[in-house]
Amino acid sequence: MAKIPKRFTDFTKNYPDLAEAYEAFGKACHASGPLDNRSRALVKFAISVGARLEGGAHAHVRKALAAGISSQELRHIAFLAMPTIGFPASMAAMSWIDDIVLETKPTRKKH
Repeated sequence: MAKIPKRFTDFTKNYPDLAEAYEAFGKACHASGPLDNRSRALVKFAISVGARLEGGAHAHVRKALAAGISSQELRHIAFLAMPTIGFPASMAAMSWIDDIVLETKPTRKKH
């Protein structure tokens, strides 16, 4: 999995009670309905794209990849955003996907 942002790790370290409550709230929201993990991951990324939340989109790309969702499936969400929220928002979503996908690709060592 990709590196978790320092802002988030600092928050969890400095405010463990708040971080624990936030985590519990998220788990309760996930458990409150019939969507499976894969569907929830796609929806959460789409919500982040629609709200133009770069940090949230990055986090949800990481979680989606960890859930077995391909980068191409995430790009499809960016494509679907075009007629609804516009081309610039779609291009932003594509860049947010690439930020994480490129971050997680292993680098090849030269011999």
